Amino acid sequence: MMSEPLTLPAPAKLNLFLHITGQRADGYHELQTLFQLLDYGDELSFLARPGPEIELTPQFSGIPPESNLVVRAARLLQQETGCRQGASILLDKRLPMGGGIGGGSSDAATTLLALNHLWRLNLSLDELAAIGVRLGADVPVFVRGRTAWAEGIGERLTPIELSSYWYLVVAPDCQISTKEIFSNKGLTRDTPRIRIAPALEGQLKQLRNDCQPIVSEHYPKVKEALGWLSQYGNARLTGTGACIFASFTTEEECRYVFSLLPANFKGFVARGVNRSPAHELLQRQTQTELQ
Repeated sequence: MMSEPLTLPAPAKLNLFLHITGQRADGYHELQTLFQLLDYGDELSFLARPGPEIELTPQFSGIPPESNLVVRAARLLQQETGCRQGASILLDKRLPMGGGIGGGSSDAATTLLALNHLWRLNLSLDELAAIGVRLGADVPVFVRGRTAWAEGIGERLTPIELSSYWYLVVAPDCQISTKEIFSNKGLTRDTPRIRIAPALEGQLKQLRNDCQPIVSEHYPKVKEALGWLSQYGNARLTGTGACIFASFTTEEECRYVFSLLPANFKGFVARGVNRSPAHELLQRQTQTELQ
């Protein structure tokens, strides 16, 4: 059992577009989207324990520990494998909650990856993704660790190699319930399905987020942020929000616009990556242990 903690990032994601193509009988929405992973996110440190206890630090206001996706991911992994080990987990929360950039889902995925390694479970990424989707539709993309085209409820993934762009992500001071947006009667649910190749051949900027009109209507701070960022780029909502983003070809341009960010908004600059930094670090950790 490791005596040193294993520290891994939990990267953010952006939905470069989000089309709602239908609704299933069970209420879940069929969608098409393109998940872009970023080199910025939360950070978690894990230390294996001999008993089955799962200890998460710090506690988050309004979220009981057993409801936190990190604890739920660890518990589910124990249940699925019969593992009797536990873990002490330290979460450095940098991503806003309810922002549409995958913070909780990414935390859960990093937990599955880290504990699979620490507990020597040897589960494949397919097996971990199957566990992850029970925690949330976005968890598998972080488990697999690749920028990807997604269909179904977001779990059918096709890895994609995208050119590297810099992204300014703006976080209005509001949290948005995904359930609230998806249950809105005004949401478009019949966007025609598209194929991957045409979408990637210079058409991404013409694609949209079907949730954006609803979110803008009901959340004035999101509408205000979109108006500001639209002065400098093609501003769009990610997921069901509240975060918005625009892409830039250079870091310098991106950081310049970031320097102009109004004081009533928070945000960050990140680079788009095709492979998760969590996977990169975990691979290096595994190689070090084998030496």
